[in-house]
Amino acid sequence: MSKPESGYSRPLDIKHGCVDMSHGSGGRAMAQLIDELFAAALGNEYLAQGNDGALLPQLQGRLVMATDSHVVSPLFFAGGDIGSLSVHGTINDVAVMGAIPLYLAASFILEEGYPLIDLQRIVASMARASIAARVPVVTGDTKVVEQGKGDGVFITTTGIGVMRDGITLSGNQARPGDQILLSGTIGDHGMAILSQRENLSFDAPIVSDSAALHGLIHSMLDSGATLRTLRDPTRGGLATTLNEIARQSGVGMMLQESAIPVNTPVMAACELLGLDPLYVANEGKLVAICAPEDAQGLLAVMRAHPLGQKSAIIGVVEQDAHGFVQMTTRLGGRRVVDWLAGEQLPRIC
Repeated sequence: MSKPESGYSRPLDIKHGCVDMSHGSGGRAMAQLIDELFAAALGNEYLAQGNDGALLPQLQGRLVMATDSHVVSPLFFAGGDIGSLSVHGTINDVAVMGAIPLYLAASFILEEGYPLIDLQRIVASMARASIAARVPVVTGDTKVVEQGKGDGVFITTTGIGVMRDGITLSGNQARPGDQILLSGTIGDHGMAILSQRENLSFDAPIVSDSAALHGLIHSMLDSGATLRTLRDPTRGGLATTLNEIARQSGVGMMLQESAIPVNTPVMAACELLGLDPLYVANEGKLVAICAPEDAQGLLAVMRAHPLGQKSAIIGVVEQDAHGFVQMTTRLGGRRVVDWLAGEQLPRIC
C-alpha cells in the first residue's frame, strides 16, 4: 500500500487520537504532529522554512519584546480559549509599550493523553486570532510531559514589535494632574473563567473580554494626545495595575467609583462570591494616563473604536509622596485601593 502524500505511513488520527510521549521525542511522530496539526493551522512563509528558528526581514527602529506563559483553567471558556488568549495576551504586552506587534513565537507543553481533537481546536483558535491580528506565529517548540505531570496544555508566547517613532510610554511618567482613562468594563475575563470553573450560571452570560488591543492603541497614538502610560490590567486587575504605576511614578491617584464601568452580571457575580471587581483580571482592556488637556479628545477617539466604546475617564493623578491609590465611593466616602494581597483567582490566564 502506498504512503499518503504527507510521507507518513498513515494520517494522524486527530478525531480519536491522543498526545503520547512519542510526540515530544523529536522523531517521526513529533514531525507528523507538527506537520499535520500545528503547521496545517499556523502555516506561513516563516514557519515553512522548517528550521530551529525563523529568519525574519530586517527591522528598522527600536525593538520591543515580551513573553507570557498561559496556564488558564479551564482551557475553553466563554469568549475564548487558551489558544486565542495566548495570542491576545502577548500582542497586548507589546502594544502597550507603544510598539507595532509583528511576530509571535509559541511554545507548547502538552500532557500525555490529551485528546488531539481538543489540541487541534486550540491551535485553530490560535491561528484565527493570529490571522485577525495580522501577527503571524513564525516559530515554536513542542514538549510532552507524562500524564499527571501537566494539565492538558500550557502555552508560552513571545512577541516582537517595533516602536513607533517619537513614542515613549512607561509606568514612571505619570504626573500630578494627568487624567486616568479606562477602555471599558472591568472583571469580564476573570469572572468568565470563575463562573465556568465553578459551574455558576447567571441570568445574562459572562463572556471573557479577551482581544488584541493594538488597533485601539494605534488609534490612540495617532490622535496626537500626550500619552504617558499604557497598561493592560490583567492579573491583579485594575487596582494592582494602578498601584504599579503609582509606585513607578512616585505619585498618588484618586479614582471615582461611579465612573468605573462594570457589567451588571459581573458585579452580581462578584457580590455573590465576595470579590471586588477592581482586582479581577481583564484580557481586553487598557488603562491610559494622559495630559489633562488631551483627555476629552482621547476619550472620543477611544469610544469611536469597537474595543473602546465604553471608555471612561475614571480618575486623576495626584501629588502624593506615599503613592496611595484612593477612591471616592458612590456614597461619597473615600477608601484606599491597595495592592492585591494573595491570589484572588488562580489560573485565570
